[in-house]
Amino acid sequence: MMLINSAIFRAGLLIISALLMAALPTHALETPKERVVLTISGSLGVTNRGQTAVWDMAMLEALPQTRFTTTTPWDNGPVTFSGPLLRDVLAAVQARGTTLRATALNDYRIAIPASDAAAFDVIIATRMNDQPMSVRTKGPLFIIYPFDSRPELKSTTYFERSIWQLKLLAIE
Repeated sequence: MMLINSAIFRAGLLIISALLMAALPTHALETPKERVVLTISGSLGVTNRGQTAVWDMAMLEALPQTRFTTTTPWDNGPVTFSGPLLRDVLAAVQARGTTLRATALNDYRIAIPASDAAAFDVIIATRMNDQPMSVRTKGPLFIIYPFDSRPELKSTTYFERSIWQLKLLAIE
């Protein structure tokens, strides 16, 4: 009898917690103070400029940072990348879609399944080998997969999804 009551009590607490969290107001994304380096549009729950969420470098670097070293098809030898996890950026704007349409400064476009952000530690790199990336060195932003972490990531599919000079993510 005590186990049943305890289980019911815990279930009730979980339901109450969920209801309270849903009732909390969502906070707006801060406004960029520097040059915008990333615009996110589409199906978003949080915006800071009309129907879009715009980010400057300081905003991206204020998120928790992830760092990994991996080999790439574009570099001679391993390279260390750091930046926020793609899933953290998507969570910050409450992205509600299944596809990310990424666009680079040179208008290269690629569709990335949103599920990649959950399945892999994909980052929006702001630094390569501890240095900010210029446009000449694939920056200022680079969606990069940790290729050496899983064999399936060493394929053309994921190499193509690693878009450098990222400027826009459209959430569909």
